[in-house]
Amino acid sequence: MGSFTSAGGRGVSAATIDAETGALALTGATDAVADPSFLALRPDAAVLYAVSETGEGAVAAFDVTGPEPRLIGAPEPVHGSAPTHLAYTTGHVVAAHYGSGSVSAQPVGADGAPGPVTALVRHQGGGPDPDRQGAPHAHQVLPAPDGRRLLTVDLGTDSVRVCALDAATGTLTVEGETALRPGSGPRHLAFHPDGHHVYVLAELTPTLTVCRWDGRTGALEPVAETPVRPADAAGPGYPSALAVSPRGRFVWAAVRGDDTIAVLRLDGSGERPRLVAAVPSGGHWPRDLVADPEGRRLYVANERSGDVTWFDVDPATGIPSRAGAVAAPAASCVVLA
Repeated sequence: MGSFTSAGGRGVSAATIDAETGALALTGATDAVADPSFLALRPDAAVLYAVSETGEGAVAAFDVTGPEPRLIGAPEPVHGSAPTHLAYTTGHVVAAHYGSGSVSAQPVGADGAPGPVTALVRHQGGGPDPDRQGAPHAHQVLPAPDGRRLLTVDLGTDSVRVCALDAATGTLTVEGETALRPGSGPRHLAFHPDGHHVYVLAELTPTLTVCRWDGRTGALEPVAETPVRPADAAGPGYPSALAVSPRGRFVWAAVRGDDTIAVLRLDGSGERPRLVAAVPSGGHWPRDLVADPEGRRLYVANERSGDVTWFDVDPATGIPSRAGAVAAPAASCVVLA
């Protein structure tokens, strides 16, 4: 679990999961890195990567084979400000920097520690919202299912960029850019299990955009948009994160302004999501959520109430029911090994 140490968080915390109940039990924590707000596991689950969401920005690696995360080496600068997201792919860590509107790539050493930046792509442009879109704000970078390309979501420019990462040299090449609705403020995306559809969650509208993805050409095509809040919802919604069920039947989205989890049902095509429920998140300001590999449970990081809640999911409806919570001050991210 990641958190904001500047707001009283523990840093990176580890917990065990009860296989029967889904309950979390904390085992250890480290504040060796400032504001580790987003985390990503290496595929073997032995090394965890964290951004340091600070003005200068860095990426750090932790050994998570024991009960307490242990820092490997020293945090490595990303040459961008306020990194908000990162991922591991083809021997590299890639990070999105909200403050500077850029994306970096760093090779990973034999011990798992990130090395110096080998590529830095700076986004250009802005959007119609003068308060939030006066400059690029790269918010997420996510590898495509085949690992050949990266998709970078930019809240400031209302677009998703597609990049190729050369695993041998660590260079990034922008291959294309897909424009989304002006002023929507895309924040996060997730792939459908079929690998042919992408769901983009917009923070400013707030909506979910369905896109077709061609893994062969790297083309991303928006085809539909749907709200993630009920029509009578008041005030800003500020959706933050989303997850797609393993069988591709449901999308869950955290909506911070409402303190809810939106439940959207997908049809067989994957292109017509429908909002079916908005369930309380069990806390205040749900910043992140993740589904377990079977889609039986959801875990939600509620930043402002300082807890992580977990839910049992009805397999027929996709609607989650709160099952428990654990204290997690300034919680910002949850990943499952």
